[in-house]
Amino acid sequence: MTGYGRNEAMSGGKKILCEIKSVNHRYSDYTIKVPRYYGFLEDKVRAFISEYISRGKVDVYVAVESFADSDKEIVLNTELAKSYVEALKSIRCTFGLTDEIKSIDIARFPDVIVQERKDEDEEEVWSAVKDVLAPAAAAFVAMREREGERIQKDIENRIEYMKTLVSKIEQRSPQTVCEYQDRLYAKIKDLLRDKEIDDARVLTEVAIFADKVAVNEETVRLASHFEEFYRIIGINEPAGRKLDFLIQEINREINTTGSKANDIEIAKLVVDLKAETEKLREQIQNIE
Repeated sequence: MTGYGRNEAMSGGKKILCEIKSVNHRYSDYTIKVPRYYGFLEDKVRAFISEYISRGKVDVYVAVESFADSDKEIVLNTELAKSYVEALKSIRCTFGLTDEIKSIDIARFPDVIVQERKDEDEEEVWSAVKDVLAPAAAAFVAMREREGERIQKDIENRIEYMKTLVSKIEQRSPQTVCEYQDRLYAKIKDLLRDKEIDDARVLTEVAIFADKVAVNEETVRLASHFEEFYRIIGINEPAGRKLDFLIQEINREINTTGSKANDIEIAKLVVDLKAETEKLREQIQNIE
């Protein structure tokens, strides 16, 4: 979800700078900064950027500098000028002065004559800003896509490694049953010594054990989740939230496998799977 895009250009008689940057965030969070005189741009910029982004903390900065004289006008504060004139007349009368009150003197007083911005056509201003914002957004998206490709490759490598770990668990699981049967026979033989062993009873105990430690349902579901992972990251749409949910399901199956398998080797494989799952979870937080 991290990205950066910037563009600066002259558009509509204005120098416009647009900058977009984002960092990882669970939801979409926008901060839009526009010039004080162009507050109406905030909602338009937000709507425009939201077409490119569905997840992440996004900061957008827009600066507009006008070079056209037509954007400004000279305004006379008539009431303030009148007050100054009356005050000067009062001074002249009070002190018996005979000098004339000149317009240039009145004009020099603060805020009598000011330069103000003319009202501008909002759609024209937005059109100019959008012309500069669009390339910045394109650069921003391109950077996110490049990072996304690297993350996707890393995710695929981790999924493949996890598949090999699950395959090892599948190979090891039946062996645990055979080893349990051998240990059970050896233990009973040691206890009974020369007495006859009830094979049916032993096989029943082995069957109960095999059913208790069987993890084939979990490994089948894990294989299905891995395939779903590939499907989700292969489609051209935001996938972060879907993958976030899927990783929870994968973690649940791994935990169940660990709790059922009564074997040290499988336990080690489960630890490795959980470590990879956590790395996957961290990577998923980086994608939209």
